Amino acid sequence: MKILFAFENPLPSAEADAEVFTTTARYLTPHLEAAWLHVPMAPDNLPGLTARLGMPLISAFAPLKPAAWRHILCGLTIGLRSAFRAADLVYTRNLWVAWMALRCGQRVVFDHYRPWPDQIPPLQYWLYKLFSHKRFLGSVCHSEYTRQKYIELGVPPEKLRCIHNGFEPQRFAAPVPLAEAKARIGIDPAAKTVIYTGRVNHKKGLELVIEAAKRLPQLTFLFVGSYGEGSVEALAKSVPNVVIVPWQTEATLGNYIHAADVLLIPPSFQPLAKFGSTVLPLKLFFYLGSGRPILAGNTPDVAEVLKHDQNALLVQPDDLEALVAGLSALTGDEALAARLAAGAATDSLGYTWAARAEKIIAQVKDWAADATPRPGLWGAAQSARWRQGSARWLRHFIRTRAPVLPPDA
Repeated sequence: MKILFAFENPLPSAEADAEVFTTTARYLTPHLEAAWLHVPMAPDNLPGLTARLGMPLISAFAPLKPAAWRHILCGLTIGLRSAFRAADLVYTRNLWVAWMALRCGQRVVFDHYRPWPDQIPPLQYWLYKLFSHKRFLGSVCHSEYTRQKYIELGVPPEKLRCIHNGFEPQRFAAPVPLAEAKARIGIDPAAKTVIYTGRVNHKKGLELVIEAAKRLPQLTFLFVGSYGEGSVEALAKSVPNVVIVPWQTEATLGNYIHAADVLLIPPSFQPLAKFGSTVLPLKLFFYLGSGRPILAGNTPDVAEVLKHDQNALLVQPDDLEALVAGLSALTGDEALAARLAAGAATDSLGYTWAARAEKIIAQVKDWAADATPRPGLWGAAQSARWRQGSARWLRHFIRTRAPVLPPDA
């Protein structure tokens, strides 16, 4: 099988979307007869990226800026490339690129985490037609939560497969003892640490964590991933046991992961419901592989992978008392922490990037070999949801100028 991977943002990039897409492509490539990556990039980045990704790179006929024009041209011009005609299918995370590839006669596999039917309701009928197209082989959804949104849209369930993200196990090949890791980052080895890694901003539910820190002065909270002075940083200034740490490279982030008595995914509905920006955060899989205890919220997406009292401690979202009690339990009960950490390490074996690639390539081959027509279902229920959702989206857009409609808007 020959696949043309199409990515619409410049590389290299530290963004999660780039990590997921390029890592997936890199792990799929050994399963393929040929692979190419179509991407907008500066010419001087070509040699290094080609060597790192292990496949030929094709520079898109698109400028790096502005972003809107770059995305448009990535789709408009992809059909001009010889690799497009040589490939058996285009693998992309961009809806516009997928649509243009279909228009140019190619087959498509889509791979994304967002539940677009809920987040931009005016697109629902177009999304239904796109996903139901005979050459649209299928969509790899990063969560069952997202998959169900497309099923509700009327897309044939056979075209939708939930395959969760993964992590690189070699990043934990040489684990650092807890006390040593704390010393490396300048923390007293005797201190009990609660560590969050990722973007430090108002969309992650960190305000709740700051309130918990006020109630738990005996614990040291580290928020790793700050880009500067924001609202969370401002709130944390008056809380002495909250430490704000700048964004870390892959080489240094491991020290913070290994230094955690508790790895924290803020237990809040805000990322999923209020902002619609995060569905099953990528850090969750990295946390699983670390062998450290995890605390998270019992939200629909997170609960697909994290199981309460088996590989993590899940607490009621947006509940300060529940968060304080959970942190107290994990930092005060060594046997509980060790049992959950062991459960996480065991379960992580099924969530490596290599395991994800094997699931994807098997599914793509099944889709490509199945010539059975898969008609969708767009009926009165879908039409009503389309009209109602579009009205909600328009009111939200007029009020906020934000194009993504979160579920609770």
